Amino acid sequence: MLFDGSARQDSAGAGVMLILPERLILPFSFILGETCSNNAAEYQALIIGLEMASDMKIPQLDIYGDSMLIINQILGSYEVKKEDLTPYHRYTTRLLKSFDKVFLNHVPREENRMADALANLAMTMALGENESTKVQVSHRWVIPGCLNLQLDESLHTSVRVVKEEDWIKPLIEYLKHRRMPEEP
Repeated sequence: MLFDGSARQDSAGAGVMLILPERLILPFSFILGETCSNNAAEYQALIIGLEMASDMKIPQLDIYGDSMLIINQILGSYEVKKEDLTPYHRYTTRLLKSFDKVFLNHVPREENRMADALANLAMTMALGENESTKVQVSHRWVIPGCLNLQLDESLHTSVRVVKEEDWIKPLIEYLKHRRMPEEP
């Protein structure tokens, strides 16, 4: 399971990616209902992922997150100093006990790009409280790299001819050549 939380001034999101042993990838994005700190968003993403894995009766879980603070607080290496994170820490610790084995791993941010993208997607989508959507991501390349291009009449370019009296001509002249119109 990969997790990531993200918080901005006006919104917060969580991204969770469950990768099952048969290489099935289940991506999830969640808009968090209230604004919060980035660390609280990270904890919420972890908790959401743990709840889903528990509901799916997954006995063993490898967890990957890019928040060194959250991972080390759960491992007991760091003390939870911020009071607002204490309930998240307690609940996470309780959830972890429902699994036979759990491995917590800190990964660099670049190795957690997919969970990060899911967290940011949730904030960007800004759906209402009871709304959801499915976003399918497919691998696709439109023009193969080794294609021998031949001219085809179906490929064409549209050209707009600017008439002398056209109102847009002075704008184009200014944008292209920085020429001001004669008439202010």
